[in-house]
Amino acid sequence: MEIVETNIPDVLLLKPDVYKDERGFFLETYREEHLQSRNIDVHFVQDNLSQSQKNTVRGLHYQIENQQDKLLMVMQGAIRDVAVDLRKGSPTFGEHVATELSADNKHQMFIPKGFAHGFSVLSDTALVYYKCSDYYNPEGERGLYWDDPDLDIDWQISDAIVSEKDQAQPQLNEIQKEDLF
Repeated sequence: MEIVETNIPDVLLLKPDVYKDERGFFLETYREEHLQSRNIDVHFVQDNLSQSQKNTVRGLHYQIENQQDKLLMVMQGAIRDVAVDLRKGSPTFGEHVATELSADNKHQMFIPKGFAHGFSVLSDTALVYYKCSDYYNPEGERGLYWDDPDLDIDWQISDAIVSEKDQAQPQLNEIQKEDLF
């Protein structure tokens, strides 16, 4: 597996080895020692699967309590995956990583604690599978406005489909200090 640093070094792009033949393909979706080789000691406790239609934006979400590391991959379709650094004092605070994950490229994104996460759906539909290092906690859930002009995220879609909850999230400059990492 190739592990590539992004413009924010703690967010990693993982490119698994894919073994193809006339029957199809095989790849390891997760192997603990790959992250440990980068001094990342994470224990995943919850797996999630979401299905979304084209132009959907999910996010930007994070948990201030029960903080989560996440490892994402796309089982069907394609997404623009985004992580925003919300760590106070970080030299990349307020910056983001955005990359395409798809069933075709089979890439994965590792997003550590301290980041808001979201994605937009580029294909007709997308199945997104992700592992989390802590359990979902609705009381600790927070969000960041997906279309905050200060973040300048290119979601690569038009006519975004966004939930009411995600439309009502604060912009980065409105987030209370206690709701940052």
